[in-house]
Amino acid sequence: MTALPVLCFMNKRIDKISELIKNESIGIIPTDTIYGLVGSAFSKVAVERIYKVKKRDSRKPLIVLICEYKDIRNFSVKISTSEEKILKKIWPGKISVILPIVGNKYQYLHRGTGEIAFRIPKSKLIRNILKKTGPLVAPSANPENLSPAESVKKAREYFGNEIDFYLGGKTGNKPSTLIRFNENKVEILREGAISKSLAARLTKK
Repeated sequence: MTALPVLCFMNKRIDKISELIKNESIGIIPTDTIYGLVGSAFSKVAVERIYKVKKRDSRKPLIVLICEYKDIRNFSVKISTSEEKILKKIWPGKISVILPIVGNKYQYLHRGTGEIAFRIPKSKLIRNILKKTGPLVAPSANPENLSPAESVKKAREYFGNEIDFYLGGKTGNKPSTLIRFNENKVEILREGAISKSLAARLTKK
């Protein structure tokens, strides 16, 4: 498919992007953290294309963006009541949380690790896309070992016509902060858009 021109956040164009994603296309969208290379989390075809164009290590899972908390139920997530309370407190937000997955249905997402990182973006516009498309894999918009694209222009330099669309818009300049639950404690694995100290306060029971 020929790459589309840069698109703006307008309802009609969001509808177009959503239809492309539902038909297993992949492309660039801005998030509330950084630009992401997205595709449907329910499409093995889209997921494998993203690994290929990013030249990503096939053993590394991809982050999944969801629209609302109940969406994690589609992924057989195993979670305690206290952990659920923390998630509902920090989402929507710029914190991604690694959660354990039961079963092998989504092995193409967790890549044998048994875990997937999830996040509900703060941006209402991104959540509007997610309402139409369902959950999206959304790694950073760059080939492995290169800096994340800070603009659509840079993303085009990276991917050209290898992907199907580019959607421009305002983003942050840092990836999400990454945490996981470890024996009822919160472990901060990566400081990003949310500082470690703030993440610790937000996730305090």
